[in-house]
Formats: sequence, structure tokens, C-alpha cells
Amino acid sequence: MPGPSPYLHLPGTARAALTFYGDVFGCEVGLHTFAEFNRTDGPADAIAHGYLTGGPVELFASDVAGDQPTFRSEGLLFSLLGAADPATLHRWFDALAQDGTVVDPLETKPWGAADGQVVDRYGLRWLIGYEGS
Repeated sequence: MPGPSPYLHLPGTARAALTFYGDVFGCEVGLHTFAEFNRTDGPADAIAHGYLTGGPVELFASDVAGDQPTFRSEGLLFSLLGAADPATLHRWFDALAQDGTVVDPLETKPWGAADGQVVDRYGLRWLIGYEGS
């Protein structure tokens, strides 16, 4: 059984966010507009349903319509601990940090493992790390 997949409701940034994450993680991006879904409750080019495929991260997103609340997060980390080799994890961390905020640098900690946290430009907080070198 697959694990849960985050589905974000974004304030008109779903296309940019999914494209960004697709570039960071090497995923293909699928985007379907309000017009394609015959929705008239927002701009025709807004994203009604978008997703990442073919990569290490599964994520869905759409643009909100009307007075729907947008994604906000407190106390939640998207964890990529041991999800790839150290060089790839450092590359992902650095890419997510562009126009984001490094909360804790990705570096070796006193207990021997390397990890770090970054809040990306879309407000997702990532925990990235690995054991050993």
C-alpha cells in the first residue's frame, strides 16, 4: 500500500511550484487547467490538478478558487532522510534553498548523521539528511 501523498492548495502558484519541484527532483510534471476541467470558478489557465511523476517525490497541487483556504504549514516536515545518495541530497537541499530559507544547514551533526532543514520559496519545510558519508 502506498503512503500518503501531499496535495497542496496554492494561491495561484501551482504551475510554478510543481515546475520548480519537477526541476529540483527530476520529475515529470502533469498540469491540467480549470478550462480543461470545464471549471468557471477561477481563471481558465489556473491549475485544477497537477502532479509530479517518475521521480523520488510524489506531490499533487492545485490553485485555489474563490474563498478556499491556501496551504499553510506549522509543525510539518517533508522528510527526505536517506532518500538518495549524499551528493544528490545536497543538490536537492541547495536547490530548495534558492529563494527559500535555510533553517538548519545540511551538515554532519554531533551524533554522526548529516541533516538539515530548509523552507522553500513555496513554504514547504524539508528535512534532508543521511547516515555516514
